[in-house]
Amino acid sequence: MSLYSAGVEYGIHCLLFLVDERGDSRESSVRDLAELQGVPQEYLAKVFTKLARAGLVVATEGVRGGFRLARPSDEITVLDIVTAIDGPKKIFDCREIRERCAVFEGSAPGWATEGTCAIHAVMLGAQKRMEEALAQQTILDLARRFGRKAPAEFGQKVNDWMGERREGKGAGDIPLRQE
Repeated sequence: MSLYSAGVEYGIHCLLFLVDERGDSRESSVRDLAELQGVPQEYLAKVFTKLARAGLVVATEGVRGGFRLARPSDEITVLDIVTAIDGPKKIFDCREIRERCAVFEGSAPGWATEGTCAIHAVMLGAQKRMEEALAQQTILDLARRFGRKAPAEFGQKVNDWMGERREGKGAGDIPLRQE
């Protein structure tokens, strides 16, 4: 079982497509982002509602409207996205088992329950380090990493695809592609 939902993965991928190769924001509809990535549109719409509520994306008006980043890509962290979509998550829920040791016969001594449980402390430290790692990575960082991996023509193909989608909106029955 994973800690974060599929919505987190969908949301991060979508925000990457709302950034061009320079880190500048671009617009797209939820429908186009869903089609581009092969993910369920209805679920993605719910993800974008959460992203908008958190101030990470803003809706754009008009027939060709959609969403764009609400802040510069270097100011939106992976932790911001995770928290917006799934809310704050604890990786561990201490059940205070140390109080239940059979040797204590139902009444744990103070020394056994004093302070934070050592196991809980380890887990709290792990959560803190994980959240710090997520907070250190921005959408721009991920876009640059992806840009180094993908062939140069991929970015252009995505731009062309998104441009065709935007131009096709509101154009009546004009086909999106001439074949």
